[in-house]
Amino acid sequence: MTNSFQDVSTDATPTVGKLAVISMKGCEKFTEKIDWYLRNMRSDLEDVDTYVTHVTCPRFGTGEGKGIIEESVRGHDVYIICDCFNHGVTYKMYGYENHMSPDDHYQDLKRIISAMGGKARRITVVMTMLYEGRQHRRNGRESLDAALMLQELAQMGVTNILTFDAHDPRISNSIPLSGFDDIQPTYQMIKALSKAAPDVKFNKFDTIVISPDEGGMARCMYYSSVLQLDLGMFYKRRDYSRVVHGKNPIVAHEYLGREVEGKDVIIVDDMIASGESLIDVATKLKNQGAKRIFAFASFGLFVNGLEVFDKAYSDGIIDKVFTTNLIYRDPGLASREWYYEVDMSKYMSLLINTLNHDETISHLLDPVQKIQKLVERVGN
Repeated sequence: MTNSFQDVSTDATPTVGKLAVISMKGCEKFTEKIDWYLRNMRSDLEDVDTYVTHVTCPRFGTGEGKGIIEESVRGHDVYIICDCFNHGVTYKMYGYENHMSPDDHYQDLKRIISAMGGKARRITVVMTMLYEGRQHRRNGRESLDAALMLQELAQMGVTNILTFDAHDPRISNSIPLSGFDDIQPTYQMIKALSKAAPDVKFNKFDTIVISPDEGGMARCMYYSSVLQLDLGMFYKRRDYSRVVHGKNPIVAHEYLGREVEGKDVIIVDDMIASGESLIDVATKLKNQGAKRIFAFASFGLFVNGLEVFDKAYSDGIIDKVFTTNLIYRDPGLASREWYYEVDMSKYMSLLINTLNHDETISHLLDPVQKIQKLVERVGN
């Protein structure tokens, strides 16, 4: 190939089938960017106007719906981009304007798979944030929603499921005979930080990685290892005598690790929900003398709005928050000085293009060499 996308294989490996990319509701802009990258990557292979196959999921006045595929997908290698957390999409029901819930998005995904009628050669679901990923294990008499979802998709004929930064990647054990890849945006996050803060120094004397809880230690250990930085952790003391909003409330965050005084701190988590825990952790680090605080989170949900982060930024607690464009973002985020969007569209197109040629994506899933080159380029 003569284009600039060096991660793409240059050999003439045949494709699994004709490539078709489907965007579920709310993913149109993200899919457009993926389509643009794919057309540039494959310009020497074929000349097409678009790889996007158009679908619709209209609804009746009662809220019932159906899935319609507007073009043939017979024999195609189909990739369905789905954001189950896009509450910005609405529909009418009995005259009321309803925001789509994760359940609504998941049901539409099943409708589109059902509409294919088994005619596609292969179906890959790109579920950018895993549906019901936080309900990944059973405590008492509880449903196992994430496991049921994965099994249901596998039974419907889905061959591969791609997701990003799963809350617990062990959920893949529920479908041991199907493909499941949990992808980390590590390289993209580090690259974004080097752009947003060019003076950041990736060495243990100036920067430290912090996990805001015990569950995120594996994620942070990877950052710590590839960047050769020290690692710290907060653990949550909870009040197990009561339940608030379905969980035991946090009493306090306690820190374990090396001193942070005078150092830049990178807090790494999978998601920002309300942001209260993140700001509490950042406040404690600032009180211990941390220099700057950068927060990495694959998914910025901001369920309680942006004002709490506006205040944290104005108070000097948070310097920058990095989240991906894998899910819906509040329209007001782009104007915030404390926010930096990490674009994942090129990475997603590389994964789709490689899989369509039935080649390994191992080099894309483990970007150690790319991170090392980036660190060398920006300097230590």
